[in-house]
Amino acid sequence: MTARLAVFGNPIEHSRSPAIHEAFGAMAGIDLVYEKVLVPEGKFNDLAAAFMEEGTGFNITVPYKETAWKFVDYSSEKAGLAQAVNTISRDGNGKVVGDNTDGAGLIKDLLSNLGWALESRKLLVLGAGGAVSGVLGDLLDAGPCSVDLWNRTQEKAEELEMRFDDPRLRSVETDGLLEGYDLIINGTSAGLSGRMVALPSRIVADHTRCYDMIYGETTTSFNSWCLEQADCQVADGLGMLVEQAALAFMIWFDSEVETASVISRLRASLQHS
Repeated sequence: MTARLAVFGNPIEHSRSPAIHEAFGAMAGIDLVYEKVLVPEGKFNDLAAAFMEEGTGFNITVPYKETAWKFVDYSSEKAGLAQAVNTISRDGNGKVVGDNTDGAGLIKDLLSNLGWALESRKLLVLGAGGAVSGVLGDLLDAGPCSVDLWNRTQEKAEELEMRFDDPRLRSVETDGLLEGYDLIINGTSAGLSGRMVALPSRIVADHTRCYDMIYGETTTSFNSWCLEQADCQVADGLGMLVEQAALAFMIWFDSEVETASVISRLRASLQHS
């Protein structure tokens, strides 16, 4: 029997998720089809309910991770704290379950693939939407000494600070940003349209490592800006995309898959597209 999977979002045409999960399916010997579903505004619940009548599960990307959290029958503790879901499945009783693999995927990419330390480091996270709420818990669990949270709308950052209730996490306005963070993670959606949020250059130093949660054929606008400020290291979110997908695959099929070859193949395809 063929497993039916999908990714829901808007925009969705750029998604590499079908290629990733088809590669995982081939590794694991699992027959699957993986679709892209463009979700018009206000149509998520209808489309999701219809898909889950026969689908094995699906992933969620921008801008529906918070909508998906409200849609499911229940969610994991991690997804509940994030109030954002990126993976939907069914349990043994037929209930629709929401999980969030973004944070664990990010940590795996940072620690295992890039070798960037997090423990006792000074972090800055940009953004306060579903992409960021989905990774904050895992970032805090990795043991940084501080996590500053900046968002264009300060109230949203303050809401996350209160929800996660950790003394190391603080929402900051632009004038409160520090000099030379150890790691800066961009979780804003501005880069999807090639824009760059206005930030002071002092946040980047030569020792800073800069990570953009989006990815593209070339260096992202955020990473390009960071490289203009200092002789720093940068990485995009392609590794995170593959790592979180592997964790979603584990939820659906209880099968562990290898990720390094898939990341390499995707990177090569991006550079030649």
